[in-house]
Amino acid sequence: MREVVIAGIGQTRVGELWDISLRSLAYQAIKAARRDANGLMPDALYVGNYLAIVTSHQSNLGTLLADNAGLTGVEAFTCEAGQASGGAAFQMGFMAVASGYVDAALVVGVEKYTDAIGSEQEAALAISMDADYEAMVGLTLAGQAGLLMQRYLHQYGAPRSAFGAFPVLAHANAVNNPFAMYRRAIDQQTYEKAEPVADPLNLYDQASYADGAAAVLLTTPEKAQEAGIRHPLVRVRGSAGVIDTLALHDRPDPLAFDAARYAVQRACEMGGVLPGEVDLFEMDDAFSIYAVLGLEAAGFAERGEGWRLGQNGDLRLNGRLPILTMGGSKGRGNPLGAAGVYQIVEAAQQLRGEAGANQVTGARMALTLNLGGPASSAFAHVLEKR
Repeated sequence: MREVVIAGIGQTRVGELWDISLRSLAYQAIKAARRDANGLMPDALYVGNYLAIVTSHQSNLGTLLADNAGLTGVEAFTCEAGQASGGAAFQMGFMAVASGYVDAALVVGVEKYTDAIGSEQEAALAISMDADYEAMVGLTLAGQAGLLMQRYLHQYGAPRSAFGAFPVLAHANAVNNPFAMYRRAIDQQTYEKAEPVADPLNLYDQASYADGAAAVLLTTPEKAQEAGIRHPLVRVRGSAGVIDTLALHDRPDPLAFDAARYAVQRACEMGGVLPGEVDLFEMDDAFSIYAVLGLEAAGFAERGEGWRLGQNGDLRLNGRLPILTMGGSKGRGNPLGAAGVYQIVEAAQQLRGEAGANQVTGARMALTLNLGGPASSAFAHVLEKR
């Protein structure tokens, strides 16, 4: 396979962006990524999206967004893997360039969620679950996470309050992210007073669903040099996607997050690295229980011990394993099908030394993990400063 590098990155602010259409959001991110890549023209566009066909009544996003961005004549289509659609689209772009199928691939994750309201939103979110055996009986994404948290507390005896470390950390890191939805810190007391969402899950255990778009332009080092790109390049060392059962009740051990475990293992094997060698971890924190289970699945903690990492400072920007360095989904906001591309953009910022006050000192290698639902699908990527 050919070496693949990130030549350009772009992102929009995350939030309730009612005055911006889906196509305009994507265009802003695409324009920024191409400008960052010194105008490099892509051969293909891969779109990560979860809900447009429901919330925007729009399919065929590849054609729509390529046309709107003036990229007529390129290959373009949408990758859908629920909330992991962004990670899936990035893997498609990586494989296209690595295989030699194209010389430059543009990946954009975009989500327009907040135009829908109330029951429309819940109905839209439910399409990523098992329609016959989960959504049909009223189970929600928050309900899934609540069930997993309750099981975790029962099985491992973890203190309920320990989960607060993750949203507190996410909000602290989001303060210095100009693209974040929640640029304000919270404390443990605020967390513990929050209203329940799906007991024992509370309001701060769940990332707010929001609108946003992020884009990445992938190419070869040779093409990047020809384009005259001057900023540091970020190499994609490994990429992998794995699935588990869609329905939670079909898993022998719902707390195992096997898809996440295998995705991280395979991405690291491709890159010839061990998880412990990475300098930061942009993980999926759609729910705080997913952050804990993701740390365990990636091998950073033993089963039932992931919550302890949040208690001793290991996960802070100056800690042993910085996570959610720009706020994660909880602080930045959760643009669902675009979240996986935001992870890549934020990791690239760190590796290029462009994370400002949130810069992880000496960061050279990053791991990202994007989950679809409770790790029904998982996409992991290893990035390295070139």
